Amino acid sequence: MTMTVEPASRLDRVHDRQDIAKRLLKSAARKSYDPLIEVDWDAEVVPGLYGMTPEWCSLYGTDLWDRMTEEQRITLTNHEAASISATGIWFELILMQMLIRDAYRQDPASPHFQFALTEIADECRHSTMFAKAAEVFGIPNYERPRWVNFLSRPFKALASGSLAFGGTLAAEEILDMMQRDFMKDDRVQPVTRTVSKIHVLEEARHIRFAREETVRIAAEMTPMRRRMTQLSLAVTVYLVMYSLVNPKVYEAAGLDKREAKRAARNNVHYRDRTTDGFAKTIRFLDECGLIGGPGKLLLKRAAII
Repeated sequence: MTMTVEPASRLDRVHDRQDIAKRLLKSAARKSYDPLIEVDWDAEVVPGLYGMTPEWCSLYGTDLWDRMTEEQRITLTNHEAASISATGIWFELILMQMLIRDAYRQDPASPHFQFALTEIADECRHSTMFAKAAEVFGIPNYERPRWVNFLSRPFKALASGSLAFGGTLAAEEILDMMQRDFMKDDRVQPVTRTVSKIHVLEEARHIRFAREETVRIAAEMTPMRRRMTQLSLAVTVYLVMYSLVNPKVYEAAGLDKREAKRAARNNVHYRDRTTDGFAKTIRFLDECGLIGGPGKLLLKRAAII
């Protein structure tokens, strides 16, 4: 049963918002990273290691994966990691625009405003980091389909409130659940492990920020606004999941693209991993009243629920 978050008083909400922002600012001061310094960009790619945890590969667990050579598997994980990074850059550029739009209305002297700028700076560094990681593997940018870019433009230009922060939370959690495995996996290239570690540690603050704002804003939504947000949020999550693995990665590994796409689409192993990994976030969004209506069908199609 869906739970509805009860609204707090206006004074309590303002106090909580600023208090959380103060804590996050202190955390950022204690532990932030400069990827240009922290990552050894000149290190050679290690032969025999994967570009990402193979269990997160879209073909892992399929008959096609079993028929692939080890070289093909490594090549595919390199290219899927680059495709995921490209999607991360795309959404972080959208996120920065939303944060700037939100900060525009805030008091510059407030901790909330200052943490928003801190997060924007983090996201700039993360986007640069993802771009350089793909460059290390010598992999070109995997662009999204035109229709995805077209549908994301209204979200990029207009999203605010719980849609903006709820969408941010969902997209960041998708990367987070994968990268927590990447950073601990000795089978994975050192550059991927380091990039994943930096992103996971810094995104923990961003996710906390997004969760707090989502709860606060969702508590005051009208029923109509809630229904619209449920659908828009589901569309956002679907577009992110759809864009994670560009079908061209299969050709790069010497596979038949049509066969590989069909195998990936029917991959129960991959679907179970994404559903299990996203379960905590879905529970949170459901408690905020942001899961429901026709959007549930899209979330099921995206292997999120």
